[in-house]
Amino acid sequence: MNRRQFLGSSLAAGAGLSVYCNGKSSQPASYFHHGRTADYTPFQIIDQGRKITQIETFTLNYIGFVRITTDDGKQGWGQISTYNSDIAATILHRQIARHFLGKDPADLDQLVDRTLYANLKYPWSFVCRAMGGIDTAIWDLYGKITGKPVVTLLGGEPGPLAVYGSSMRRDITPEDEAARLQALRDQSGYRAFKVRAGSNQGYNQDQWDGRTEELIPAVRNVLGDEVDLLIDANSCYTPDKAIEVGRLLEDNNYYQFEEPCPYWELEWTREVTKAISVSVSGGEQDNDLAQWRRMINMHAVDIVQPDPLYLGGITSTWRVAKMAQKAGLKFVPHSANHGLVTLFALHLMKALPEISTPYLEYSIEFEGFPNPQVLQMYTPHLDVENGMVMLTEAPGWGVEINREWLATTTYGKSEI
Repeated sequence: MNRRQFLGSSLAAGAGLSVYCNGKSSQPASYFHHGRTADYTPFQIIDQGRKITQIETFTLNYIGFVRITTDDGKQGWGQISTYNSDIAATILHRQIARHFLGKDPADLDQLVDRTLYANLKYPWSFVCRAMGGIDTAIWDLYGKITGKPVVTLLGGEPGPLAVYGSSMRRDITPEDEAARLQALRDQSGYRAFKVRAGSNQGYNQDQWDGRTEELIPAVRNVLGDEVDLLIDANSCYTPDKAIEVGRLLEDNNYYQFEEPCPYWELEWTREVTKAISVSVSGGEQDNDLAQWRRMINMHAVDIVQPDPLYLGGITSTWRVAKMAQKAGLKFVPHSANHGLVTLFALHLMKALPEISTPYLEYSIEFEGFPNPQVLQMYTPHLDVENGMVMLTEAPGWGVEINREWLATTTYGKSEI
């Protein structure tokens, strides 16, 4: 499976095009702001008439949950992005909450746009990380009110989805990495895995000399041709080195090469994408919808990987997916930990099967971040059986937040 198999026809996304004759436009230009496409329809999931009266946060430094309450007592749960979630919670209460309190949760697209406009002095990272907690809580609220899972509200169906086992380790030898992936394949039926190339933002430096060149064939030789393989460079390479690694990936039948170049260097990434047959993916760090439009229009990548929480929630991630769909690109949300983000990604992919890649990202790391509470935050936890996870018909996100875990967090509240 490679990029050539993934790509379909290519259509323009983002700003509409005008035809110019004698230096003048023959038609008015069209401008689609904040990631909209020409056919974008704002979400209208519930009837209007409620107001958000309370927004609560429950945070530790690495993760935080959000609960919203409306004036009729309905509630929904969401999550602030991981990494310094306590900082994002402070921003939520100081910069974000006032744009949602007293407002109708039915008007989600307007609320998201208004919040971004109101915070134009603070682009975009922590603003989006904080807003994602409220956005995802509103989607859970929608599910609780309608009695349906979010995937159904987005037009999809519950059911199973295959996952790839995502390794987060570079401190492991190629032999040991291959052995543990083989064990996971045999125990849980994984049919795909992702490993790590180079060093994190390493400017062409490997974790140690020769590791990547040894890792790529070692994993393929141990797992065999029946397992699909992906690799993540985490912004490591200049284009020439990334293409060199890409040739080795081609020789060993890998199908996805993630973030080969520094993510902000879109032209570098496009150079790699054009040069190799392995599908290039990226975008997990990007949170500016205009940057996403540029990335997609220039086909910097073959597969878009927005993180639903880095980006600001389901609403913004949906817009990226629809831009990608217009451009003939594939979609797989970034979901590299065992917080709620993997669940959010699962709902999105099940709602967009026509553009989603075959596998949801699923971390195989349980001993690090955010351990030891990772399996205590909510139930039921997503478990892999026969290489797949199951999305149920339970309303909203389909999970219950563990009250004992909440008791270990720092509490915050904004209300009217």
